[in-house]
Amino acid sequence: MHQEDEDYTNPPEEFIGLSDFTSCGSDQLSFRAGDRLLVHTKTSADWWWAELGGLCGYVPSSYLKQDVEDSYLNQGVKEDTSEDTSEDPWQDEEYFGSYGTLRLQLEMLSDRARTEAYRQVILTNSAPLKGKVVMDLGCGTGVISLFCARLAQPKAVYAVEASSIAEHTETLVRQNGCEEVVTVFQGRAEELELPGTVDILISEWMGNCLLFEFMVESVLQARDRWLREGGMMWPSGASLCLVPCQALDYYTERMVFWEQPYGLDFTALQSLAQSEFFSRPRFSHLLKPEDCLATPCDVITLDMLTLHVTDLELRGQFTFIVEKAGTFHGFTSWFRVQFQSLERDKTTLELL
Repeated sequence: MHQEDEDYTNPPEEFIGLSDFTSCGSDQLSFRAGDRLLVHTKTSADWWWAELGGLCGYVPSSYLKQDVEDSYLNQGVKEDTSEDTSEDPWQDEEYFGSYGTLRLQLEMLSDRARTEAYRQVILTNSAPLKGKVVMDLGCGTGVISLFCARLAQPKAVYAVEASSIAEHTETLVRQNGCEEVVTVFQGRAEELELPGTVDILISEWMGNCLLFEFMVESVLQARDRWLREGGMMWPSGASLCLVPCQALDYYTERMVFWEQPYGLDFTALQSLAQSEFFSRPRFSHLLKPEDCLATPCDVITLDMLTLHVTDLELRGQFTFIVEKAGTFHGFTSWFRVQFQSLERDKTTLELL
């Protein structure tokens, strides 16, 4: 669609692409990191109607950041060039806004492997959880808090959520008859005020490649403020694994396809295909064991009771010995988390 086809009543705002985005339909707009887009309508928290090079379409709001200088000029405000080390309120608004949508909550609740792992940990520790005070940080819809209240007999569960979904979480707590045990606190971990310390701090903080979104920093701050001495963290530990690999099936589907479809030479599109399909990480890649070109390596291991933010800086070199012939297409990463039992003689549950 072209600009002249649209009738906009409000002046557009200029945003900058944070990373590449490839459209998945004719109503979406592709762009690259650093592109300057004009946002005409913020149709929802997740999708905005934007323009680039005379073309218009929907773009994901989480891929964009406002051009601060342009925003100041539009408002007639002189730019402050002094160093500002405070957190970006726009970033907070966008981050917590996305977690206030049912789309994202549905995506998380549909991850049965993760959700069932937390339920199993609570179920197997139901006896030692009796009479304990639990904090569920970043509780979302409160599913882990409800597991605690339903499967164990804790003294109290503090369900902490910064996004607007917290209002609905309170309703769900009442609807499931857990209001005598579960109390919902809406606010950021850094600004949290609780009745007292907790015995167990539970959080589902892991993102892509374990640390994406960096929620772990908020978890550590909550730990230092509210976890009593000798308390437990769930997960108790985590590790990020990396392996050089080949992805022949995916490469064939996206690159080799253009060599001679229907007997025609489409190789001129291969450079575009490489840019579109291989310029950023591919999530949820199913890695076949035979595609590993070396032995996987843990590049970072976290002990959640002793971890500090400075420990999260990945530095140094990682050496892989290639053990088989193949085409090196990139690295695949995954993470493992461990849940230590509250009873010393019990085994630790691991989630891959």
